[in-house]
Amino acid sequence: MRGKVLAFYILVLIDCVIAVFCVVKYLEYINSDGVWFYHHYYKIERKIVMRDGVRLYTAIYIPKDNSEQHPILLMRTPYSCGPYGEREYRYFWKTPYMAYFREKYIIVLQDVRGKFMSEGSFEIERPFIPDKKSVADVDEASDAYDTIDWLIKNVSNNNGKVGVLGVSCPGFYATMAALCGHPALKAVSPQAPVIDKFMGDDTHHNGVLFLSDEFNYDRNLLVPFPSPSSNIPSLQNIKYGNKYQFFLKAGTYSELSRKYMGDSIPFWNDIALHPNYDDWWHLRNVAEVMKDIKPAMLIVGGLFDEQDNYGPWRLYEVIKKQSPNTVCKIVEGPWYHGQWLDSVSDRIGNVRFESNTSEYYFKNIELPFFDYYLKGEGDIKAIPEASVFVTGENKWHTFAEWLPKNDSVINLYLNMNEEISFDIHSNQKSIDSYKSDPMKPVPYTDTALKPSVTYMCEDQRFLSNRPDVLIYETKPIEKQITVLGPVIADIYASISTTDADFVVKIIDVFPDDFKYANAEVNACKIGGYQMLVMGDVMRGRFRNSFERPEPFIANRVTQMKFQLPTIAHTFKQGHRIMIQIQSTWFPLADRNPQQYINPYTCQTKDLISSTISIYHDSIHHSDILLPVLN
Repeated sequence: MRGKVLAFYILVLIDCVIAVFCVVKYLEYINSDGVWFYHHYYKIERKIVMRDGVRLYTAIYIPKDNSEQHPILLMRTPYSCGPYGEREYRYFWKTPYMAYFREKYIIVLQDVRGKFMSEGSFEIERPFIPDKKSVADVDEASDAYDTIDWLIKNVSNNNGKVGVLGVSCPGFYATMAALCGHPALKAVSPQAPVIDKFMGDDTHHNGVLFLSDEFNYDRNLLVPFPSPSSNIPSLQNIKYGNKYQFFLKAGTYSELSRKYMGDSIPFWNDIALHPNYDDWWHLRNVAEVMKDIKPAMLIVGGLFDEQDNYGPWRLYEVIKKQSPNTVCKIVEGPWYHGQWLDSVSDRIGNVRFESNTSEYYFKNIELPFFDYYLKGEGDIKAIPEASVFVTGENKWHTFAEWLPKNDSVINLYLNMNEEISFDIHSNQKSIDSYKSDPMKPVPYTDTALKPSVTYMCEDQRFLSNRPDVLIYETKPIEKQITVLGPVIADIYASISTTDADFVVKIIDVFPDDFKYANAEVNACKIGGYQMLVMGDVMRGRFRNSFERPEPFIANRVTQMKFQLPTIAHTFKQGHRIMIQIQSTWFPLADRNPQQYINPYTCQTKDLISSTISIYHDSIHHSDILLPVLN
């Protein structure tokens, strides 16, 4: 009998525990961001008519609170403003953007013309028309103007102030919105914006096609389709397996086009029609039109952005020159493409940054920026002109101007015996040579199966035994060196053919006994790690002009001087600075045929080997110029 009573009370206790658990979970549920969102917002969808009659599909999330007026935050995208339907909500509560809903912003998403549910024809990076003469002269700036005008006049309880933001390609649309001139537009944040697809964003770096990324992007996102449609078509899925071997076997650009593209993707084919920096590319160069910008600008980028590292720095530079009265601030964090949207951003691969950098950025910079200009809250002076996270040291630095005036330049002189010195040497003859074979190209990552998102700070030890990679290294440095700004490679080279590419990489070599403090056991020891800090490629034929390329004269010493993207990194005491030089970076960068022919029409049989010689003597002193923070 006692046993039955005891069992009864145990069951009652279990039921009570379950009930309490269910109540706790229910309370968590009703207070979660998702449920809060549905209780405090409603959604409407409208087709907003542009000046030429084209209707753009627009999703508008509006606070249910009618006690005050609310600012508008607009995001224009080619990647869909879905899910479609006024009862279908996007999962904003899983992103930092939830903070804007807590602040009662009106959030607007719009499909750009020719994409998804919007009418019209799509053109990637549609050129800006400065002097519009008729309603037929439309661009992304005019579409932004017409959209803002409609929103101000038709969305209830707005306060008459609009902001625009976008990441990557939507960063381009945000930049174009800044040119629209609508008086209600007060603040714009282009993030990883696409600025110039020939010089440094997505498609090319210094005229070199970034093959694998452009191939994948075009096949998946640029296939034309009749709009409006809620589904995006793509070409037949490719099972790559090993991407290095796939692209090696697939062949040259023209052979890839024939096998996998055909005539279905206009932009892919346009690339081949414009192998040099001609007027077609200039029309699409945003840097040439950023004049008289009215709204305040917050430009955001990632130091390790594998897609659009070039755009943020370049956009900031040209706005400061062409529109000096514009309030323009820049943020650069230790991020790959769009990583600042992650809730936690404290690492990339094996490299640790020792703090949640995205959280810091959003709470201290982005949200206060829009709150100030759209709500009149806070102090804009609290947001520095430039906020840059310096890796290695792993700290945010702020600057009243960019670049800092107290920078100086040190030279890393390449030397014989794979050494780097800080002084010009007096060797009468000092040459290193390697054979660049496009049929055995240098891989850009240690495994072709790994996504390219991490390659920009990846360990370079996998190249230690490659005969076609030159490696130079300092002794352990006695005092830390903080490099802050664009790096210049000044290389003297000769080649046995008439063209070649030059890849230059800046690498931080960690001490053998290095380990991260407070890191998990399996990742705290990365002694000897060779961290890629920055690398870029230059096509030799463009060494004097991107508009008018010229061949090399075989075996003649020629100066190759070009700029690498900006670095913000501290080489700490006891570390070494390494420079690697190579001529292929595959399949990230397309292979140069290494003769002065059109790389977009050549065949595999046209790819030839070249002997590359790098000179570092008293006359031809190849060196790397580092801007150093004093």
